Amino acid sequence: MSHTAQADVLSQPFGEEFRTDPYAVYARLRAAGSVHRVALPDGAPVWLVTHEADVRRGLADARLSVDKRHSGTGFKGFSLPPALDANLLNLDAEDHLRLRRLVSRGFTPRHVEGLRARVQEAVDGLAGRLERRIGADGSADLLAEFATPLPLKVIGDLLAVPEPERGRFSGWVATMLAPPGRAELAAAIGEIHRYLVGLVAARRADPGEDVFSGLIAARDEDDRLSEDELVSLAFLILMAGSENVQHLIGGGLLTLLNHPGQLAALRADPGLMPAAVEELLRHSHPNHTAIRRFATEPVEIGGVRIPAGDTVLFALASAHRDPARYAGPDRFDIARADQGHLALGHGLHHCLGAALARTQITLALTTLLHRFPGLRLAAPAGDLRWTTTFRFHALRELPVTA
Repeated sequence: MSHTAQADVLSQPFGEEFRTDPYAVYARLRAAGSVHRVALPDGAPVWLVTHEADVRRGLADARLSVDKRHSGTGFKGFSLPPALDANLLNLDAEDHLRLRRLVSRGFTPRHVEGLRARVQEAVDGLAGRLERRIGADGSADLLAEFATPLPLKVIGDLLAVPEPERGRFSGWVATMLAPPGRAELAAAIGEIHRYLVGLVAARRADPGEDVFSGLIAARDEDDRLSEDELVSLAFLILMAGSENVQHLIGGGLLTLLNHPGQLAALRADPGLMPAAVEELLRHSHPNHTAIRRFATEPVEIGGVRIPAGDTVLFALASAHRDPARYAGPDRFDIARADQGHLALGHGLHHCLGAALARTQITLALTTLLHRFPGLRLAAPAGDLRWTTTFRFHALRELPVTA
């Protein structure tokens, strides 16, 4: 029989234990049931879904909307100005598909394959920079020298963002995702907004063959998207296309260094890298949860009745460690027979840039392992610093030596 949990006393799982070992907390929640009424660190009530089968079904359930107009009193996500909020992560059905069709041509597998040589060129250039820094200083931060600038260069080229400005954008996004306080969050969002409005004006004045120029043409000539939708799409492409890839490269390399047997197998047979990337997406993805959903009507998930308007968070990190779905789910195994995962979304909101992300991670890790046969950590693993929130778990730096 379905039931609704009491909302007056909420579980608070995202405390110090979670920051120390989030997977242990998810394991305990899974054992107690799939769906939990919990409080986020700011006190906002949400329903947290932990079982893989329920997460998979829920991500494809049209009754669970990403549109904030369906939200009640729970967590709504970032409070963004309209010019940054009208993106694919906040739109359902027809509007989502309309915008997705406009931008998808720049991210099809065929188009991404055509970019492969340019991505490899960027990888090689940054690997050279990393090598020079290690040679000069004895060690280097792989995130700062390699993993962070790579996706910024690739996505920046797609949108024709001037190269000197890409680092500033990355800094604003990092502040937005893990702000020291409300003032810093508001300042970062304001800077991002102003920057993208200026970028639109610059591309209008001097259009090119880039994806962004094509979107501007669709706005100005065909009126197929609004001005807010245009700026919001640029925001989403730059943010999602840079943050996730940089953390997957850094976290992925750390996972490999912590599993020397798997690393040796990859060095012996680079053809195993695509399978390794899929296992890294399952095992070491930085995002703990998918984009929040809002119930448009009462919905039952895992035997729990969720009222209309309530916020639902699907715990990807928990789903990917669910023993009901994966054998030995905590084990990192590049030869795993079942490599299905939800790291790049499922259903309507499957990641638009999935092919480009896979290409960057594959080429980056393959090149690093080939070019640096003695690559290793330059600090004890226990001393590495992480940013851990209910949203994501990501390295702050990754000191390495060769």
